[in-house]
Amino acid sequence: MSEFFKGIGKIKYEGPESKNLLAFKYYNPDEVIAGKTMKEHLRFAVAYWHTFQARGVDMFGAGTAQRPWDNITDPMDLAYAKVEANFEFCEKLGVPFFCFHDRDIAPEADDLAETNRRLDKVVEKIKDRMKNSDVKLLWGTTNAFSHPRFAHGASTSCNADVFAYAASQVKKAMEITKELGGQNYVFWGGREGYETLLNTDMKLELDNLARFLRMAVDYAREIGFDGQFLIEPKPKEPTKHQYDFDAATVIGFLKSYGLDPYFKLNIEANHATLAMHTFQHDLRVARINNALGSIDANQGDLMLGWDTDQFPTNLYDTTLAMYEVLMMGGFTTGGLNFDAKVRRASFEPEDLFYGHIVGMDSFAKGLKVAAKLIEDRVFEDFIAKRYESYTYGIGKDIVEGKVGFKELEAYTLKNGEPKLSSGRQELLEAIFNQYLLETR
Repeated sequence: MSEFFKGIGKIKYEGPESKNLLAFKYYNPDEVIAGKTMKEHLRFAVAYWHTFQARGVDMFGAGTAQRPWDNITDPMDLAYAKVEANFEFCEKLGVPFFCFHDRDIAPEADDLAETNRRLDKVVEKIKDRMKNSDVKLLWGTTNAFSHPRFAHGASTSCNADVFAYAASQVKKAMEITKELGGQNYVFWGGREGYETLLNTDMKLELDNLARFLRMAVDYAREIGFDGQFLIEPKPKEPTKHQYDFDAATVIGFLKSYGLDPYFKLNIEANHATLAMHTFQHDLRVARINNALGSIDANQGDLMLGWDTDQFPTNLYDTTLAMYEVLMMGGFTTGGLNFDAKVRRASFEPEDLFYGHIVGMDSFAKGLKVAAKLIEDRVFEDFIAKRYESYTYGIGKDIVEGKVGFKELEAYTLKNGEPKLSSGRQELLEAIFNQYLLETR
């Protein structure tokens, strides 16, 4: 077995005072926070596509990435090598999970049958490697957006043959996800949207998307796949408008078609900000609808209008994200997948470790601060006080449905102008800062 990341040993926790760049400062996997270890709370996963497939390409330049497997030219030998690299990388980081698209792990052939044969061979390699590793599959998914056949979408394509091809591809990807013990299956509609309504039958496309998801539910039942189905919202890019725009849109779509019992959401930070929301907003919308399943852990550059997929370093965002996770009782099958890539100028193999280390430390710090905020009921007590008028008198009658417009008019005529209290936003932000700075 080849060692790809030579000179890098297992990354260990050394604490905030450590100057070792290849050590965790805050992520201590065995430290118990709010009744569970950090490892159990955070459930980190490595993204196969960004970590092992990304070449540092952008629209203005060729790839810059220097990888230990660059001298391998045969496509299948390269696929096998990346399997080994994935497990070595995850084991050295102490990351318990990885995620993949079907086309990440095996090269596409000229026809579907040969492509599936290649997938089967690589899956056997992964299964064999899993026998001697604690690393597991968090989720699988399908790349139904890169190939030219998906120019008009996949399940929302105007061409029924493309719909059929996408269904065939998802069928196989679900099968291998089950075979590898994947705990979830993700649907991300990379091109499930439109560029212009001048050539789009939106009603048919939405109906077909629902039909496609229903077929997936039926097939999962047929093959005995009991993993959680997840949908990942994104408002745009590569299409101008995508049907899975944000958490609220996806939840409304699922409820409209009666699919909500079968799906939860995989929320990505950068996708939320592209929808002009905060990361916490989409997490909150998903949580209060009992639909928060998993998280793509990254961040975007607010100065840029595209999906930059940077490693998460913003402690405000990681803290508020873990606040939402803890408030829902923690992950079940989901986790924190680093759908993040190193910058194009960070092209050396060790940069992959630096990116993941800072991301893991950022969420570990966020977990500790969020747990302390919840333990002290900093926000909950303030919110309860702010809305206490709905727990008695006319507010209680409103909540219990005992009054209508006529009764409320009579109440207002009798009681006059309402008296408001301050929202204390600046105070709460100051308290949040204090917890962020003082929690160890």
